Amino acid sequence: MSTGVLALVGGDEWTPGCDFDAELLAASGCDRVLVLPTAAAFERPERRVLAAAEWFAELGVEVEGLMVTTRADAQDDGAAATVGSARFVYLSGGSPLHLRSVLKDSKVFAALRAAWQAGAVVAGAGAGAFVLSDPMVDPRGGALTVGLGLVEGLAVVPLVGDLQDGAHGEKLHRSVLLAPSGIPVVGIPGRTALLRDPDGRWRSAGRGEPVVYVDGHLAAAGLDALNRA
Repeated sequence: MSTGVLALVGGDEWTPGCDFDAELLAASGCDRVLVLPTAAAFERPERRVLAAAEWFAELGVEVEGLMVTTRADAQDDGAAATVGSARFVYLSGGSPLHLRSVLKDSKVFAALRAAWQAGAVVAGAGAGAFVLSDPMVDPRGGALTVGLGLVEGLAVVPLVGDLQDGAHGEKLHRSVLLAPSGIPVVGIPGRTALLRDPDGRWRSAGRGEPVVYVDGHLAAAGLDALNRA
């Protein structure tokens, strides 16, 4: 089954270097981006929407913020309808655990999945990248746990390779050691996107290069290790 493009962004979204956003817009075929600042519910989520609006204005499109910040919001029929009709949905960074608790088994997430399966572009940055896969890396220590499962069979760790983010490097190391046999763990630098095309193949775009580990070792095939899975 063909889906829309999926972008798992390593963080620092909507900043110079995220040139892949222009490609995602083209793939969506729309002139509006729907931003869910759910993960930033406790960090003034309106600021995330404003940052997205300023960034995408430079690309000639508008941003609509959908304030799904609580479980009740995620079960709202109107919010689910808005997500279901969107052609480009972007989940911002913030708290992965809050994002998962709000969206898991919710009407909004069901609408997001349906929209993606119908060809909409979905992007998740930072926290969004954490939770959209299953298994998901637990941000508290790096063990693997249950994610939202938009895609299955891999786990990601955002913001790796940043010298000021050593904790993420340690998390990646622990996740690699704890991952079940055959499950790839992908470290994604900031301003870098791990992209899944409609045909199911993975590639990358942006400033950095994702790293892939399988069975405790760096995969010599790189992203091709995901395409062989």
